[in-house]
Amino acid sequence: MLNLRDLRIDPASLGDKMLLVEVVPAYEYKDNKRTDKITGYRYVVCLVEHRLEKLAVRIDGPQLMESPDNFVEVLFSDLEVSGYEAQGKVQFTGKASGIVPVK
Repeated sequence: MLNLRDLRIDPASLGDKMLLVEVVPAYEYKDNKRTDKITGYRYVVCLVEHRLEKLAVRIDGPQLMESPDNFVEVLFSDLEVSGYEAQGKVQFTGKASGIVPVK
C-alpha cells in the first residue's frame, strides 16, 4: 500500500521565494515522549507563492540562523518536502542540510 510519507514533493513547486519567520528547537523523542535534548532546529518559512502558507523545515545540528525581527528571504540546501496525516488532515514538513539568507 502506498504511504503518504513515502511521497516526495518537488521543492520547485513551493515557489521562488521563501521568507524565514521563526526558528524553533527540534527535540529528540524516546518512547513517544519529548526529551530535553535538542537535535536540530525547525526553520519556519512563509511561501510567498502559496498565500504565505507556512512550512517548517528541519535541519539537524547546530542553529544556523536566528529568528528574524522581520521577514528574511532564505534558500535551503538539499531541501526535501513530504506530507503526512495528523488529526485527519494532510500536513507538510521539510528537511534540509543547510540554510542561507538571500543577498
